[in-house]
Amino acid sequence: MTAIHDGHQIRTDLLDLFNLTDSERLREEDPFTAQWLNSFDNRITVHNSRFEVDVNRPRNKAVYMLPEDAWGLKVWRQTLSDDVALASLQVYDDFYRECERYFDNLFTLQERIIVLDIHTYNHRRDSREVEADPSENPEINIGTKNMDRELWDPVVGTLIEQFRSFNYNGRKLDVRENVKFKGGYFGQWLYERYKKNICPISIEFKKFFMDEWTGKAFENDIMLIDQMLQSFKDPLLASLKRIQA
Repeated sequence: MTAIHDGHQIRTDLLDLFNLTDSERLREEDPFTAQWLNSFDNRITVHNSRFEVDVNRPRNKAVYMLPEDAWGLKVWRQTLSDDVALASLQVYDDFYRECERYFDNLFTLQERIIVLDIHTYNHRRDSREVEADPSENPEINIGTKNMDRELWDPVVGTLIEQFRSFNYNGRKLDVRENVKFKGGYFGQWLYERYKKNICPISIEFKKFFMDEWTGKAFENDIMLIDQMLQSFKDPLLASLKRIQA
């Protein structure tokens, strides 16, 4: 499992260059996703903020330079110098070099690998009081663009069913596929490198588990999501046996 947008860390030479406050940056990050990985043996967490470098975008878009790169936000007080941008891209290059080593090693042990890439997204962007249209914003969005979807259907189907059947405080969650997001560059990179042997699934939780304006978590929701993620480990591994070569 991966939490590549959990990070809030910024290197010190960038701090005075930001036009955004700490809380404005936090609002677009994916807090709490890393702690949901704690019960899994294989996990990747990025500690650098996506505002330093976004490893889920192509390299030429990994440093947010313009407002259109960052949800209309003016990220920097002035245009970044090439040296500053290149220092951020070094983090990007290091990440993918380490991922190459990590996954190459895993494939010496396993024939097929499932990667669950955990993210979150805002649904009260314009106002704390006004929620985005639920018909277009599921509580859990399953992104499956970056895979051989037909081959991995047993795994994807099992995952969606496990999410939908989980007793979430007396109700069922709205879980849909490829409605809000279909998957980012990290999953694309994995698929291009390992082809049909890898199943990168992007799991986007709508921020119903927190106040996205203050960054405050709703502790019961954090716990329930953690329990839900743990509950599907065995069914998901069992579904691997149904994958046809």
